[in-house]
Amino acid sequence: RTDGSLEKPGPVRAVLQYSPAHTDAVTSVATLKPDLCVSGGKDKSVVVCDWRSGAVLRRFIGHEGEITKVSCAPDSARLFSASRDKTVMMWEFHGTSRPRQHFPGHDLVVTGLAVSPDASRLCTGSRDNTVCKWDVETGERLGRAAISRNLVTHLCWVPGEPYIVQASEDKMIRIWDSRELQVAHMFPGKRHIQTCCDVSQDGRYCVSGSGGCSGEGCEATLWDLRQTRSQVCEYRGHLQTVASCVFLPRGVAAAPVIATASYDCKVKIWDQDSGACLATLGLAGAGPLASLASCDAATLLCGSFHGGIRLLLLSGHADLELQEVAAF
Repeated sequence: RTDGSLEKPGPVRAVLQYSPAHTDAVTSVATLKPDLCVSGGKDKSVVVCDWRSGAVLRRFIGHEGEITKVSCAPDSARLFSASRDKTVMMWEFHGTSRPRQHFPGHDLVVTGLAVSPDASRLCTGSRDNTVCKWDVETGERLGRAAISRNLVTHLCWVPGEPYIVQASEDKMIRIWDSRELQVAHMFPGKRHIQTCCDVSQDGRYCVSGSGGCSGEGCEATLWDLRQTRSQVCEYRGHLQTVASCVFLPRGVAAAPVIATASYDCKVKIWDQDSGACLATLGLAGAGPLASLASCDAATLLCGSFHGGIRLLLLSGHADLELQEVAAF
């Protein structure tokens, strides 16, 4: 790495190849159940798969444009999809193939999607500079807030709190109070577009990813949601835009860890506290990486532009290894 530290590359092992879940780029992945994932892609479909076998269990088709985001609440059978067709839809895993609810109202592509922990409220964000709040049961829009140049890139709900973290193309990370749909805080602006964000399970920290190229920008940044004056740590080592960042549950690594995926075709695992890169895996042939989701402390899913969904396994304790085990 540029700072002189060394990275340990992941081992090269045989990868199981299942039938592709999508016919085009996979733009977003999320965990629906402990053994199920939901994904969306440029083929306009929303797919539920058993990630252990790669089997497609449900396929939902209803959007008229590319799927930009998928999301779901913990322990819920409901899943949500946002699209370039300016709409959001809710689907039920055990229901019909038709959408259970529609959420129209944005003027441009919907790029942010966050579901409350109890799955009763939905927040959406768009390139039209607005954030909206919806009643999941009725589809009624409960609020709409517009901020000039706030081109939303990502939304995530803070566990156990009424707050939502939002990343934007104006290089800002905002914290919204969902009750009144007002900005409660903004972190100091970054130098590059903020492409993605995630919140730790304890609700204390959030991490955001930056755009960039040739190693300029391309970092992930840790923020403390309780001490909101400045960043806590930066994770540098990617050479292209960081497209996704997630906290991993405790269990495998000795310390808390964060995973990032980048347009440079690499997934990296970072020590949350020190910023050290603990493992790196290059996904040959996958093209730019678009999205990450953690299934458990040892298992990651990665959506890619050219390689479908990749199933990754994290092993070790002090010396971590990240390997690709399957693709579908």
